[in-house]
Amino acid sequence: MSAPRVAVLAGGLSHERDVSLRSGRRVAQSLRGSGCEVVVLDADAHLLPRLEQEAPDVVWPSLHGAVGEDGALRDVLDLVGLVHVGSGAAACRLAWDKPVAAQVVAAAGVAVPGEVALAHTTFRDLGAHAVLAAAARRFGLPLVVKPARGGSALGVTVVREEDDLARAVAECFAYGGTAVLQRFVAGTEVAVSIVEVGGELRVLPAVEVVVDGGTYDYDARYTAGAAEFFTPARLPEDTARRVADAARAAHEALGLRHLSRVDLVVRRDGEPVFLEANTAPGTTETSLLPQAVRAAGLDLDAVYRDLVDTALRTPAR
Repeated sequence: MSAPRVAVLAGGLSHERDVSLRSGRRVAQSLRGSGCEVVVLDADAHLLPRLEQEAPDVVWPSLHGAVGEDGALRDVLDLVGLVHVGSGAAACRLAWDKPVAAQVVAAAGVAVPGEVALAHTTFRDLGAHAVLAAAARRFGLPLVVKPARGGSALGVTVVREEDDLARAVAECFAYGGTAVLQRFVAGTEVAVSIVEVGGELRVLPAVEVVVDGGTYDYDARYTAGAAEFFTPARLPEDTARRVADAARAAHEALGLRHLSRVDLVVRRDGEPVFLEANTAPGTTETSLLPQAVRAAGLDLDAVYRDLVDTALRTPAR
Protein backbone atom coordinates (compact mmCIF):
# COMPACT_ATOMS: atom_id res chain seq x y z
CA MET A 1 0.00 0.00 0.00
CA SER A 2 1.34 3.43 -0.94
CA ALA A 3 1.96 6.00 1.78
CA PRO A 4 -1.18 7.95 2.71
CA ARG A 5 -1.32 11.55 1.61
CA VAL A 6 -2.27 13.79 4.53
CA ALA A 7 -3.40 17.40 4.45
CA VAL A 8 -2.57 19.05 7.78
CA LEU A 9 -4.73 22.12 8.35
CA ALA A 10 -3.05 24.83 10.43
CA GLY A 11 -3.44 28.53 11.05
CA GLY A 12 -6.93 29.92 10.61
CA LEU A 13 -8.11 33.30 11.84
CA SER A 14 -8.83 32.63 15.53
CA HIS A 15 -6.99 34.15 18.49
CA GLU A 16 -5.00 30.90 18.56
CA ARG A 17 -3.57 31.13 15.02
CA ASP A 18 0.08 31.19 16.11
CA VAL A 19 -0.35 28.11 18.31
CA SER A 20 -2.17 26.32 15.51
CA LEU A 21 0.69 26.98 13.08
CA ARG A 22 3.17 25.56 15.58
CA SER A 23 1.00 22.51 16.21
CA GLY A 24 0.56 21.91 12.49
CA ARG A 25 4.29 22.05 11.81
CA ARG A 26 4.95 19.47 14.53
CA VAL A 27 2.25 17.12 13.26
CA ALA A 28 3.54 17.42 9.70
CA GLN A 29 7.08 16.69 10.87
CA SER A 30 6.00 13.53 12.70
CA LEU A 31 3.83 12.30 9.83
CA ARG A 32 6.67 12.75 7.37
CA GLY A 33 8.87 10.84 9.79
CA SER A 34 6.38 7.97 9.69
CA GLY A 35 6.43 7.81 5.89
CA CYS A 36 3.34 9.87 5.03
CA GLU A 37 3.17 12.38 2.21
CA VAL A 38 2.17 15.66 3.85
CA VAL A 39 0.95 19.03 2.70
CA VAL A 40 0.22 21.84 5.16
CA LEU A 41 -2.72 24.10 4.27
CA ASP A 42 -4.15 27.19 5.91
CA ALA A 43 -7.86 27.35 6.73
CA ASP A 44 -8.81 30.28 4.53
CA ALA A 45 -10.94 31.06 1.50
CA HIS A 46 -8.65 28.98 -0.70
CA LEU A 47 -8.93 25.82 1.39
CA LEU A 48 -11.54 23.88 -0.57
CA PRO A 49 -9.94 24.49 -4.00
CA ARG A 50 -6.56 23.50 -2.51
CA LEU A 51 -8.01 20.32 -1.01
CA GLU A 52 -9.52 19.42 -4.37
CA GLN A 53 -6.17 20.06 -6.04
CA GLU A 54 -4.12 18.14 -3.46
CA ALA A 55 -6.60 15.24 -3.19
CA PRO A 56 -5.46 14.00 0.23
CA ASP A 57 -6.45 10.59 1.54
CA VAL A 58 -7.12 12.08 4.96
CA VAL A 59 -7.20 15.51 6.59
CA TRP A 60 -5.68 16.30 9.99
CA PRO A 61 -7.25 19.50 11.41
CA SER A 62 -4.55 20.98 13.62
CA LEU A 63 -6.57 24.11 14.22
CA HIS A 64 -7.23 25.63 17.63
CA GLY A 65 -10.06 27.99 18.48
CA ALA A 66 -13.48 28.15 16.87
CA VAL A 67 -12.31 27.51 13.31
CA GLY A 68 -11.01 24.07 14.22
CA GLU A 69 -13.00 23.02 17.26
CA ASP A 70 -16.61 24.20 16.98
CA GLY A 71 -17.61 21.49 14.49
CA ALA A 72 -18.17 23.69 11.45
CA LEU A 73 -14.97 22.68 9.66
CA ARG A 74 -15.71 19.00 10.28
CA ASP A 75 -19.14 19.51 8.69
CA VAL A 76 -17.49 21.04 5.61
CA LEU A 77 -15.04 18.15 5.34
CA ASP A 78 -18.00 15.76 5.49
CA LEU A 79 -19.74 17.80 2.77
CA VAL A 80 -16.86 17.28 0.36
CA GLY A 81 -16.40 13.64 1.34
CA LEU A 82 -13.03 13.86 3.09
CA VAL A 83 -12.21 11.69 6.09
CA HIS A 84 -10.39 13.43 8.92
CA VAL A 85 -8.50 12.69 12.10
CA GLY A 86 -10.44 13.59 15.22
CA SER A 87 -13.97 13.83 16.51
CA GLY A 88 -17.02 14.34 14.35
CA ALA A 89 -18.82 17.65 14.02
CA ALA A 90 -21.54 16.96 16.61
CA ALA A 91 -19.06 15.87 19.28
CA CYS A 92 -16.87 18.91 18.57
CA ARG A 93 -19.82 21.25 19.04
CA LEU A 94 -20.67 19.56 22.31
CA ALA A 95 -17.15 19.76 23.75
CA TRP A 96 -16.66 23.32 22.46
CA ASP A 97 -19.56 24.61 24.56
CA LYS A 98 -18.02 24.23 28.03
CA PRO A 99 -21.20 24.64 30.14
CA VAL A 100 -23.09 22.08 28.04
CA ALA A 101 -20.13 19.69 28.06
CA ALA A 102 -19.96 19.95 31.85
CA GLN A 103 -23.61 18.94 32.14
CA VAL A 104 -23.08 15.92 29.89
CA VAL A 105 -19.98 14.81 31.78
CA ALA A 106 -21.71 15.31 35.15
CA ALA A 107 -24.55 13.07 33.97
CA ALA A 108 -21.91 10.39 33.32
CA GLY A 109 -20.94 10.49 36.99
CA VAL A 110 -17.85 12.72 36.87
CA ALA A 111 -17.60 15.61 39.33
CA VAL A 112 -17.72 19.16 37.88
CA PRO A 113 -17.30 22.56 39.56
CA GLY A 114 -20.34 24.67 40.36
CA GLU A 115 -20.74 27.35 37.72
CA VAL A 116 -23.08 29.68 35.92
CA ALA A 117 -22.93 30.79 32.28
CA LEU A 118 -24.10 34.34 31.64
CA ALA A 119 -24.45 36.19 28.34
CA HIS A 120 -23.27 39.76 27.95
CA THR A 121 -26.91 40.87 27.70
CA THR A 122 -27.62 39.43 31.15
CA PHE A 123 -25.19 41.85 32.76
CA ARG A 124 -26.54 44.72 30.66
CA ASP A 125 -30.21 44.03 31.39
CA LEU A 126 -30.02 42.96 35.05
CA GLY A 127 -27.12 45.07 36.23
CA ALA A 128 -23.57 43.79 36.40
CA HIS A 129 -23.01 44.65 40.06
CA ALA A 130 -26.02 42.70 41.32
CA VAL A 131 -25.30 39.67 39.13
CA LEU A 132 -21.64 39.50 40.10
CA ALA A 133 -22.45 39.90 43.79
CA ALA A 134 -24.92 37.02 43.54
CA ALA A 135 -22.29 34.80 41.88
CA ALA A 136 -19.73 35.62 44.56
CA ARG A 137 -22.24 34.74 47.30
CA ARG A 138 -23.26 31.50 45.58
CA PHE A 139 -19.82 30.11 44.74
CA GLY A 140 -17.50 32.04 47.02
CA LEU A 141 -14.05 33.37 46.17
CA PRO A 142 -11.79 32.74 44.40
CA LEU A 143 -13.83 32.43 41.21
CA VAL A 144 -12.65 31.39 37.76
CA VAL A 145 -13.96 33.59 34.95
CA LYS A 146 -13.63 32.14 31.44
CA PRO A 147 -15.30 32.25 28.03
CA ALA A 148 -17.97 29.60 27.45
CA ARG A 149 -16.20 28.70 24.22
CA GLY A 150 -12.50 28.91 23.56
CA GLY A 151 -9.14 27.37 24.22
CA SER A 152 -5.52 27.94 25.29
CA ALA A 153 -6.81 29.66 28.48
CA LEU A 154 -7.45 32.87 26.55
CA GLY A 155 -9.72 35.19 28.52
CA VAL A 156 -9.39 33.11 31.71
CA THR A 157 -8.86 34.87 35.05
CA VAL A 158 -8.77 33.60 38.62
CA VAL A 159 -10.48 36.30 40.69
CA ARG A 160 -9.64 36.47 44.39
CA GLU A 161 -11.24 39.81 45.29
CA GLU A 162 -14.86 40.70 44.49
CA ASP A 163 -13.80 44.16 43.32
CA ASP A 164 -11.84 42.50 40.48
CA LEU A 165 -14.79 40.52 39.11
CA ALA A 166 -16.16 43.21 36.79
CA ARG A 167 -12.79 43.72 35.08
CA ALA A 168 -12.29 39.97 34.63
CA VAL A 169 -15.72 39.55 33.07
CA ALA A 170 -15.14 42.52 30.74
CA GLU A 171 -11.85 40.96 29.59
CA CYS A 172 -13.57 37.63 29.13
CA PHE A 173 -16.14 39.18 26.77
CA ALA A 174 -13.30 40.08 24.39
CA TYR A 175 -13.21 36.35 23.54
CA GLY A 176 -16.94 35.61 23.35
CA GLY A 177 -20.43 36.71 24.24
CA THR A 178 -20.93 34.37 27.21
CA ALA A 179 -18.86 34.26 30.39
CA VAL A 180 -18.66 31.31 32.77
CA LEU A 181 -18.27 32.09 36.47
CA GLN A 182 -16.97 28.91 38.06
CA ARG A 183 -16.14 27.85 41.58
CA PHE A 184 -12.36 27.59 41.97
CA VAL A 185 -11.26 24.03 42.71
CA ALA A 186 -8.05 23.75 44.69
CA GLY A 187 -5.87 20.77 43.94
CA THR A 188 -3.49 19.25 41.43
CA GLU A 189 -4.07 20.27 37.82
CA VAL A 190 -3.68 17.39 35.37
CA ALA A 191 -4.25 16.76 31.69
CA VAL A 192 -5.12 13.31 30.38
CA SER A 193 -4.62 12.56 26.69
CA ILE A 194 -6.56 9.78 25.00
CA VAL A 195 -5.65 8.22 21.65
CA GLU A 196 -6.93 5.33 19.56
CA VAL A 197 -3.90 3.17 18.79
CA GLY A 198 -3.77 -0.43 17.73
CA GLY A 199 -7.54 -0.47 17.36
CA GLU A 200 -8.23 0.40 20.99
CA LEU A 201 -8.82 3.48 23.09
CA ARG A 202 -5.75 4.16 25.22
CA VAL A 203 -5.69 6.54 28.18
CA LEU A 204 -2.16 7.92 28.44
CA PRO A 205 -0.40 8.84 31.71
CA ALA A 206 -1.70 12.05 33.24
CA VAL A 207 0.53 15.11 32.98
CA GLU A 208 0.72 17.23 36.13
CA VAL A 209 1.05 20.96 35.50
CA VAL A 210 2.74 23.23 38.02
CA VAL A 211 3.03 26.99 37.49
CA ASP A 212 4.98 28.75 40.22
CA GLY A 213 2.81 31.47 41.76
CA GLY A 214 0.37 31.67 38.89
CA THR A 215 -2.15 29.95 36.68
CA TYR A 216 -1.72 27.82 33.58
CA ASP A 217 -2.56 30.69 31.22
CA TYR A 218 -1.69 31.27 27.56
CA ASP A 219 1.89 32.39 28.28
CA ALA A 220 2.54 29.47 30.62
CA ARG A 221 1.21 27.02 28.03
CA TYR A 222 3.34 28.14 25.12
CA THR A 223 6.49 29.64 26.65
CA ALA A 224 9.23 27.09 27.25
CA GLY A 225 10.14 26.94 30.93
CA ALA A 226 7.11 28.89 32.16
CA ALA A 227 5.50 25.76 33.60
CA GLU A 228 6.84 22.59 35.14
CA PHE A 229 5.43 19.22 34.08
CA PHE A 230 5.50 15.87 35.80
CA THR A 231 4.69 12.84 33.66
CA PRO A 232 3.24 10.71 34.98
CA ALA A 233 1.54 12.99 37.49
CA ARG A 234 2.65 12.61 41.09
CA LEU A 235 -0.50 10.87 42.25
CA PRO A 236 -1.11 7.78 44.38
CA GLU A 237 -1.83 4.72 42.26
CA ASP A 238 -5.52 4.55 43.19
CA THR A 239 -5.97 8.27 42.49
CA ALA A 240 -4.24 7.91 39.11
CA ARG A 241 -6.74 5.17 38.24
CA ARG A 242 -9.66 7.41 39.24
CA VAL A 243 -8.26 10.20 37.08
CA ALA A 244 -7.87 7.86 34.08
CA ASP A 245 -11.40 6.52 34.56
CA ALA A 246 -12.86 10.03 34.80
CA ALA A 247 -11.06 11.15 31.63
CA ARG A 248 -12.23 8.11 29.72
CA ALA A 249 -15.81 8.61 30.95
CA ALA A 250 -15.74 12.23 29.77
CA HIS A 251 -14.29 11.26 26.37
CA GLU A 252 -16.96 8.64 25.84
CA ALA A 253 -19.86 10.70 27.21
CA LEU A 254 -19.06 13.50 24.76
CA GLY A 255 -18.79 11.06 21.85
CA LEU A 256 -15.17 11.95 21.05
CA ARG A 257 -12.96 9.81 18.83
CA HIS A 258 -9.36 9.28 17.69
CA LEU A 259 -7.74 11.74 20.11
CA SER A 260 -8.64 14.17 22.86
CA ARG A 261 -7.26 15.80 25.97
CA VAL A 262 -9.32 16.02 29.14
CA ASP A 263 -8.32 18.62 31.73
CA LEU A 264 -9.11 17.97 35.39
CA VAL A 265 -8.24 19.11 38.90
CA VAL A 266 -7.61 16.45 41.53
CA ARG A 267 -8.94 17.65 44.86
CA ARG A 268 -7.07 16.96 48.07
CA ASP A 269 -9.45 14.08 48.82
CA GLY A 270 -8.45 12.40 45.53
CA GLU A 271 -11.67 13.25 43.64
CA PRO A 272 -11.01 14.23 39.97
CA VAL A 273 -13.06 17.23 38.85
CA PHE A 274 -13.69 17.78 35.12
CA LEU A 275 -12.78 21.18 33.68
CA GLU A 276 -12.99 20.74 29.90
CA ALA A 277 -12.31 18.43 26.97
CA ASN A 278 -10.21 19.41 23.96
CA THR A 279 -10.95 17.90 20.56
CA ALA A 280 -7.83 19.43 18.96
CA PRO A 281 -5.18 19.11 21.66
CA GLY A 282 -2.00 21.06 21.13
CA THR A 283 1.00 19.33 19.56
CA THR A 284 3.61 22.07 19.96
CA GLU A 285 6.99 21.52 21.60
CA THR A 286 5.48 22.45 25.00
CA SER A 287 2.11 20.70 24.56
CA LEU A 288 0.88 17.96 26.86
CA LEU A 289 -0.23 15.25 24.44
CA PRO A 290 3.29 14.64 23.06
CA GLN A 291 4.62 14.49 26.63
CA ALA A 292 2.01 11.89 27.54
CA VAL A 293 2.79 9.80 24.44
CA ARG A 294 6.47 9.68 25.36
CA ALA A 295 5.67 8.89 29.02
CA ALA A 296 3.65 5.90 27.85
CA GLY A 297 6.75 4.56 26.08
CA LEU A 298 5.24 5.13 22.65
CA ASP A 299 6.85 6.61 19.56
CA LEU A 300 5.19 9.90 18.64
CA ASP A 301 5.62 9.42 14.87
CA ALA A 302 4.11 5.93 15.09
CA VAL A 303 1.13 7.15 17.17
CA TYR A 304 0.34 9.93 14.70
CA ARG A 305 0.59 7.47 11.80
CA ASP A 306 -1.73 5.09 13.68
CA LEU A 307 -4.25 7.92 14.09
CA VAL A 308 -4.13 8.56 10.33
CA ASP A 309 -4.68 4.85 9.63
CA THR A 310 -7.57 4.82 12.14
CA ALA A 311 -9.16 7.79 10.40
CA LEU A 312 -8.84 6.07 7.03
CA ARG A 313 -10.91 3.22 8.45
CA THR A 314 -13.60 5.74 9.51
CA PRO A 315 -15.90 6.36 6.52
CA ALA A 316 -16.70 9.95 5.58
CA ARG A 317 -20.31 10.97 6.08
